[in-house]
Amino acid sequence: MEENSQFLSIKTWAEEDRPREKLLLKGKSALSDAELLTILLRTGVVGNSALDIAKKIMHKVNGDLNELGKLSVNDIKKMEKGLGDTKAITIVAALELGRRRQSSAVREKPIIHTSREFFDYIYSEMSDLKHEEFYVLYLNRANRPITFKHISTGGVTGTVADTKIILKHALELLASSFIAFHNHPSGNLNPSQADIALTKKLKAAAELIDVVLLDHLIIGDKNYYSFADEGML
Repeated sequence: MEENSQFLSIKTWAEEDRPREKLLLKGKSALSDAELLTILLRTGVVGNSALDIAKKIMHKVNGDLNELGKLSVNDIKKMEKGLGDTKAITIVAALELGRRRQSSAVREKPIIHTSREFFDYIYSEMSDLKHEEFYVLYLNRANRPITFKHISTGGVTGTVADTKIILKHALELLASSFIAFHNHPSGNLNPSQADIALTKKLKAAAELIDVVLLDHLIIGDKNYYSFADEGML
């Protein structure tokens, strides 16, 4: 009861301290992550203002929006008592829009020279996945991306990629080269024996149709393993 009696609604704050009004007065960059999250939440719950809830949510993900973006609607609802479907869905939708904006910005099809450039190009697509997925990026002679192809979806521990399907796409797209990549949800970047065997098989098969496997990346949390960089190609 004492905690509830000390609760003050955001409406009672000075106008320049309210997140919505602060955004209008000072611009979006003046707001902290928690204040922006407060605007999405709109209202608080009994005993906690929207800002209180936002701060608690950010604390539980160690202030990392990338970690927050990985959470499902149900995950967010469990973070704080009183969070319902509407608030959780709003947060998930906003973070997905942000991810898509980032993805759209990098999809200006730059020339891919290095594994780091490639990682920066595709990381937003892989960062929130909780299971393994295998993709291939096909490139033209100038090393500019033609398109991505989703090859397979697996479980938490693995996925299977069909060499014939990968090379079929390469022929249909008239690709000169391609880069294979998949994620390890565990964060362990070490290639498995299956990863190594697949990479060797892909390289040998691609050479038969005059297409080059430039690299195979294993994507972890904000980092990656490159077969090419490690001398594994």
